[in-house]
Amino acid sequence: MTNSTNGNISHELNYVTTNRFYVEVDSAIAASFTECSGLGANIQKKIIHEGGVNDQQRVYLGQVEFSDVTLKRGVTDHPGFWNWINEVFDEQKATSRRNVNILIFNQAGETMMSWTLIGAVPIGWKAPGLQADGNAVGIEELTLAYEGLQVGKEKGGGNSTTRMKSGFFESK
Repeated sequence: MTNSTNGNISHELNYVTTNRFYVEVDSAIAASFTECSGLGANIQKKIIHEGGVNDQQRVYLGQVEFSDVTLKRGVTDHPGFWNWINEVFDEQKATSRRNVNILIFNQAGETMMSWTLIGAVPIGWKAPGLQADGNAVGIEELTLAYEGLQVGKEKGGGNSTTRMKSGFFESK
């Protein structure tokens, strides 16, 4: 937000006040995690050296490879979320993919950042140690593999699982 008074411009930032990552699946906030790691991509590159040009090189980009995302120490009571996780164990539904949004909100409840994992599928899940006197979380670790990534502030993509001709899942 930018305010202007008497020609002076001041910038007001809307800070995120908590380190909580909210996971949206099928257009609903389905879980909350305290840690998110692994978001990233590597793009293959090919370097070409031109004859006679000794002070430069040409870089050509190739395929993108996305790293797995690990979410840690989460809680959820969303039945659709657990159904999706359980589908991995069902051979007939083992390829059930979803577009998953990882969201960060500010104090006002506005989306500050959104990462949409396109065509995500759970590939690892770990329960916390169960203790009668402990304050255990519902999910110790959840690892997701995915086919594409969109980054932005807008809420996006958890509502569609329709595969497009390009091989990606549609993100609306």
